[in-house]
Amino acid sequence: MKKILIGALIMVLGLGVFGAYMLKTPSNPDQYDKENYIGAADVQKIMTLQMGITREMMSSFKIEGDVAYMSGVISKDTIRQVKKLIKDYPDVKTIQMVSVDGSVDDESNLVASRLVRQAGLNTYVAKDGHIASGGTDFFCAGVKRTAEEGAQVGVHSWAGGKVTNAALLPKDDEEHKKYIEYYKEMEMPDPKGFYFFTINAAEADGMHYMSMDEMHQYGLVE
Repeated sequence: MKKILIGALIMVLGLGVFGAYMLKTPSNPDQYDKENYIGAADVQKIMTLQMGITREMMSSFKIEGDVAYMSGVISKDTIRQVKKLIKDYPDVKTIQMVSVDGSVDDESNLVASRLVRQAGLNTYVAKDGHIASGGTDFFCAGVKRTAEEGAQVGVHSWAGGKVTNAALLPKDDEEHKKYIEYYKEMEMPDPKGFYFFTINAAEADGMHYMSMDEMHQYGLVE
């Protein structure tokens, strides 16, 4: 799975025992929400104790007019946040990704991203913005995708379970398909080409930041 490198354990174990805690739904997930702000739910204490992951690291949305400013790491709770954004803030047209370093739950990332596309929202990264890994996948969901010159857009290979580097898998391996299909749904002009570019650009514990030429080449931006 594609994940941010939040400590070595996630990279070594994938979701594993620790990730299972991230997938649990807190009893009161919206307790930190307030007007024009959708906050992150609590994370399980074991995540904080064992890996230093805190609620403040997780994704949140600050709404200003027709823009929702997104920051933090994508998790299962991001699905709830996106649903609430769509339902409660119908005037929002664009998600500006301020700093979204990746995800701890790739399956939930793809679910949340598909909700963004279905709602017809755009995605945007300003010149001082930073997205990477699963954050870049989320960015792909925008009907219109914009990254200013200077924006950091990171891609890399993924690892999880028995896979240490997706780039080493045969090109026809089933593990590749869900990502390629996702890029097809997001109407990337070359879904397969973009996917294999990302997993060969850097190993799972590294990061390649795309040039504007690369972003245009693969249709990540217009």
